Amino acid sequence: MDYNVELFAGDGFLLTRNDSHHYTLSFDTENKNILLSNIIDFPLVKLIYDLNTDIYEKVIFNKTSENEGNLIILVKHFFQDIGLPQRYAHVNIKKCVTEEKIVFDLYTIKNQRPIEIPDDVVLLDIEKLTINCMLITPHKVNICANIHVASDLDIPIFYEKMVGKIIYKIFNRLKQFIENVCI
Repeated sequence: MDYNVELFAGDGFLLTRNDSHHYTLSFDTENKNILLSNIIDFPLVKLIYDLNTDIYEKVIFNKTSENEGNLIILVKHFFQDIGLPQRYAHVNIKKCVTEEKIVFDLYTIKNQRPIEIPDDVVLLDIEKLTINCMLITPHKVNICANIHVASDLDIPIFYEKMVGKIIYKIFNRLKQFIENVCI
């Protein structure tokens, strides 16, 4: 498998495979009508899923403190016809805010299966997902997501490209929402 491979580029987005279990997605978004640091928070994380109801069956977000929460996501069973299992994610999210960036670190919760998830659905083991929101100006932000999946997760190349398109769709909808919101 080749590394540092561009899986998707377009509309200001770049998705690359850095190694067999590490991917990076980056893009800029801008809205001159709002201070972006005011909206980059847990409700925006939830909005990502609300904007993509065609991708997710269920999303449950519980904020546990000012800077932490838990998220359960049940992804629709896109690849049932080719024998791949339906997936869910159960992650803890921690937020860190500095003057120049807002960072969300997500880690899979492995020791607790949510009761809302059917027994035949398989955990998508995300070792670590870091979303860095670098504030370029008060109205422009660079979003860079570093995705590390479990090393025992086998990701076929054809699957990788399809999932890349889904990831693009998810974040493109978020970008469009941010760029078009007026406050």
